[in-house]
Amino acid sequence: MAEVRAVLKKMKRHKAPGLSGLVAEMIQATGDIRTQWILDLCNGIVKEGSIPQDWKSSVVLPIYKGKGDPMECGSYRGIKLLEHAMKVVERIFEHRIRQQIEIDDMQFGFMKGKGTTDVIFWQDRCRRILELKVRSSVLVLWIWRKLLIGCQEKR
Repeated sequence: MAEVRAVLKKMKRHKAPGLSGLVAEMIQATGDIRTQWILDLCNGIVKEGSIPQDWKSSVVLPIYKGKGDPMECGSYRGIKLLEHAMKVVERIFEHRIRQQIEIDDMQFGFMKGKGTTDVIFWQDRCRRILELKVRSSVLVLWIWRKLLIGCQEKR
């Protein structure tokens, strides 16, 4: 129950609901009754091995990006409205899974404070350093070759 309460406490408020119309504030306001319901829902999902059928549907709303021609489809991005109860269950499962596994330090996607753009930055930096080392090595080899040719010509 404490696990469910902790997740409910972290839920963002004032978010659009999914198809059921249930929002985080409603779940939070019902206290222990809803907390037990969520816990039973989690256990049912694990026991049955599937999620509720209505969670498989969602509403996608087009949101204007604020730039470009409003009459063009490319000026919009889709926002998928998900069930808030599903979000709670997902976070509970994520927390449980993260307790059971060890995540490598090289994991960047879906990690707090580590984005995939960080990897791209470090990869580019390493590539540039290697390019400089290769260029330096080629220059050293070229100089040695010239020195060896010069020494052979003097003989």
